[in-house]
Amino acid sequence: MANSLLTINMITREAVRLWKNSNAFIQNVDMQYDDNFAVGGAKIGTALRIRLPNDYTVATGPALSVQDTVEQSTTLVLSTQKNVGVSFSTVDRTMSLDDYSRRVLAPAVNNLVGAVAVDIMSGSEGGICNFVANQDANSNILIPNASTYLGAGAALRKNSAPTANWKIMNSPDTEARVVSTLSGLLNPQTEISNQYITGRMYDALGFIWMSDQTAIIHTTGTLAQGSATVSGAGQTGLNLTVNALAGSLNIGDIITVGGVNKVNKITKQTTGQLCQFVVTANVAVNATTIPIFPAIIPPGAGGSQVQFQTVTASPANGAAVNPSNGLTASTSYRKNFAFAPEAVTLAIADLEIPRGVHEASRAEFDGVSMRMLTQYIINTDQMPTRLDVLYGYLWIRPEWAVIVADVV
Repeated sequence: MANSLLTINMITREAVRLWKNSNAFIQNVDMQYDDNFAVGGAKIGTALRIRLPNDYTVATGPALSVQDTVEQSTTLVLSTQKNVGVSFSTVDRTMSLDDYSRRVLAPAVNNLVGAVAVDIMSGSEGGICNFVANQDANSNILIPNASTYLGAGAALRKNSAPTANWKIMNSPDTEARVVSTLSGLLNPQTEISNQYITGRMYDALGFIWMSDQTAIIHTTGTLAQGSATVSGAGQTGLNLTVNALAGSLNIGDIITVGGVNKVNKITKQTTGQLCQFVVTANVAVNATTIPIFPAIIPPGAGGSQVQFQTVTASPANGAAVNPSNGLTASTSYRKNFAFAPEAVTLAIADLEIPRGVHEASRAEFDGVSMRMLTQYIINTDQMPTRLDVLYGYLWIRPEWAVIVADVV
């Protein structure tokens, strides 16, 4: 049976289908699609408001203790448009959809969705504040083991992350290293067999496991242990004032402050561990302010619990500021992470359909909207085609993710 000319609608629908199966990480984040733009189309800069969960304190005894509901929200901006452009003759367009999908669409969509995944992962720099690692006596990072991943799960629980569908996102190198050591760990025989055949784990230690080549490698700044101190007591908020730094900090570095412990999200009691803060922007040598997340929110008067409390106390003047986990200056590690899907949201909206093109199509499925445009060039009998996606992402609850470091 002769092939018929492929239509733009067929190709666009196939592109959307391929998107959902092209990248393990993208498949497992919270997806949003706003049909408000289904008619006119969205543009770069369109903003979406997203509410954040409320927090309350608990009173003891028969007396009613009424507290305000402090609504918090954040803004996700559709700020990025990415596209892949190809050009094929009318003869090429007579291929079957399967052939066209395999030869043209699959590699195009794979690279497009991979670029989006890299973008979102780069956003974890300066976002994820929880860090676990398997380390030797000198604090050198080693290959993660079972205790490392269990520690990541404990961190998620202490941050009240939703308990369903926790994920592990490993780099291919980390995946290869840990499968052999963790394969069969408390798994049924069928799972062990599957790990042996595929070289991959799927469900272990409370997580669904996946691997993605877009995982990043992080290198810390030059700040050394014992070389930075707090300047001024009683600080709160998203900035930490320090004495002039003897080294730099890179966005994504994790630091701790002496005497400032993290509290459990539910009980507001100390976890017995120093609170980990992520540096949210590059900090130069001699700087006196470090932008951080989470905000320093200490207890109220007399140690009373407060809404959204994060720490047991404000930093004391002169308290030590150190890279977390004893890391030395300029340490590089693979930035794998455990997360609840609700930690990060990817929002995609319909792009506007322009006039004056040969053909245009837009398709939406399961939170993904893609637009395809084709223009005919009569001089060369070519049909340049572009495949576009307009998106925005936000690490809405980055505390619901945990870095699982691995040696480079």
